Amino acid sequence: MKKREPVTHIMTKDVLTADLSKDDLHSVKNLIDKNKLRHVPITHNNKLVGIISKTDINRLTFSSLFEGQEQADEAVLDMLKIEHVMSNNPKVIDTETTIRDVADIFANEEFHSLPVVEGNNVVGIVTTTDVIRYMLEQY
Repeated sequence: MKKREPVTHIMTKDVLTADLSKDDLHSVKNLIDKNKLRHVPITHNNKLVGIISKTDINRLTFSSLFEGQEQADEAVLDMLKIEHVMSNNPKVIDTETTIRDVADIFANEEFHSLPVVEGNNVVGIVTTTDVIRYMLEQY
């Protein structure tokens, strides 16, 4: 097992993001559903300001639990703004962070994804699934 492998080896590089001033919760939900994402970094003026998870969106909606609730989902998504739902100032890592350090963060903190940044720019995202797949490749 390589002990100093950088996170760039396993991160998703083509990150889909939502913009705080241009997008709404409908567009975030559509981005998640269409692309089968679990986490969407939120930017403002190209700077990372938050993150929304699929779980965050699911907590707002009822149609997956009860038939005929699509209109209620739409109303909730219309009432709230991205900033009401996102986690502000998410923990981030840089491109030099090792996979081992990422695994340690996931094991000891309650994160399932970490945006990878250079300066204030999002250049990737790494998830617990990425780390597990990497570990499986080692065996």
